[in-house]
Amino acid sequence: MALRPVQVNIKALDDSAVGRFWAEALGWGVSSEGPGVTNVEPTGGFVWPDAVAVCIDVVAVPEPKTTTKNRVHLDLATTSAAHQAELVARLQALGATPAQVGQGDVPWTVLADPEGNEFCVLEPREIYRDTGPIAAVVVDCADPRAMARFWGEAIDWTLHEVTDERAVLRSAKGVGPYLEFLRNGVKTVPDRVHLDLLPYPGDDKAAEVARLRALGATDLDLGQGDVPWTCLADPEGHEFCVLGRA
Repeated sequence: MALRPVQVNIKALDDSAVGRFWAEALGWGVSSEGPGVTNVEPTGGFVWPDAVAVCIDVVAVPEPKTTTKNRVHLDLATTSAAHQAELVARLQALGATPAQVGQGDVPWTVLADPEGNEFCVLEPREIYRDTGPIAAVVVDCADPRAMARFWGEAIDWTLHEVTDERAVLRSAKGVGPYLEFLRNGVKTVPDRVHLDLLPYPGDDKAAEVARLRALGATDLDLGQGDVPWTCLADPEGHEFCVLGRA
C-alpha cells in the first residue's frame, strides 16, 4: 500500500483570482469542481489524477493570510538566466510582489502571489531540468531526518537525499517535481498551503489512513465536517489530506 501526492492545496480569499495567477504562472489551465474551488492543471489532454504530476487546488476560505511565512511553498524552475529574469518580470506583471523572508543575497528570487503566498523562482539548476514548471514543493521543518522517515513511508516516492539540513524525495518514475524538507524552525501558525495525497485505484483509503496514524500522523479537526477526505498532520504538525476519490 502507498499514497501519491496529487496536488498542492492553497487557501485563498479569492480562489478564482489566485487560481488564475498560478495558471498563468505555470502555463496551465483552470477548471472548477464547484463554488469556492479552482483547479490548476496542465493542459493538452491532461487527466487527473496523473501518475506523477502535482497540480494545484485553490480553495476559498474567509481568513486572510497572516504575515508569517508559509511553511510550504513552491520553487519554480528556469532553464537559463534570461529565462529566470523573463519569468520574474512576467510574474510581477501578473500581480506577484517581491518578498523578504530573510534570504539575503541569493541567486534565486523570492516573490509572493497576489494574496501573499511566498514562492521562489530558481536560477537554472541541472537537477531541475526535467521537472516541468514546478521544480519542488518545499516544506520548512525542524528535523529533516524525521520528516524523511515519515514521508518516505507515507508516500511511494524515492528518498534521494537526507542530512541534518535537508531531505529530498521524488517520484520513483524519475519525473515531476521534488518534495524537499528544509531545516527552518518549528511550525507556529496553521498551514496556508498543504499537500493532498491519493490512494491508488483498488487501495482502501481507510486502511491507508490507519497506516499513516501508525507511522505517527494525527487526526486534525479543521471544521471540515462530513467530507470524503481525511485531514491529518504529520509528526511536526504539517497538515495534509488523504483524498477519498479518484
